Parts: sequence; C-alpha cells; structure tokens
Amino acid sequence: MAIVKVYSTSTCPWCVKAKDYLKSINVDFVDVDVSKDREAAMEMVRKTRQMGVPVVQIGSTYIVGFDKAAIDEALKENGVM
Repeated sequence: MAIVKVYSTSTCPWCVKAKDYLKSINVDFVDVDVSKDREAAMEMVRKTRQMGVPVVQIGSTYIVGFDKAAIDEALKENGVM
C-alpha cells in the first residue's frame, strides 16, 4: 500500500482541512511540518516545484492544495481506498 504524507505547517487552515479529510475517511498518513523540517521542505519543493502547503503525497502522486477529488482519485489509483 502507498504511503500517504501531508506536507503542512501548523498555521495553515487548508492543511488542517486536508488532514481532517484523510482522518474522516480513515486514511493513515504521515504529517510533515515543513516549517520545522527544512530538509523535508526542500524535498517538497524539489518534487513539486511548489512552496505552498498543503501538499499531499500519495505514492508517487503529489497534490498541491486541498483538492478532495484529486486526493480520492490518487488514493484509489494507489490502492489505499
């Protein structure tokens, strides 16, 4: 099964929405606070060319922002749901 990561910050309301959504559909995920983990922040930028959060990683798929439809599709494609 694919690993799900949420790159976020503690002050980002859309990050909270993304994490709450994953919790509501019983998807386990790793929360990566890029404001505290510079290496993870650099990895996120390298992979997505984006500096904004949230970024939801599902397997090798990266979703920038809170896009419920894209999250659902990536979860299905990666066998998480």
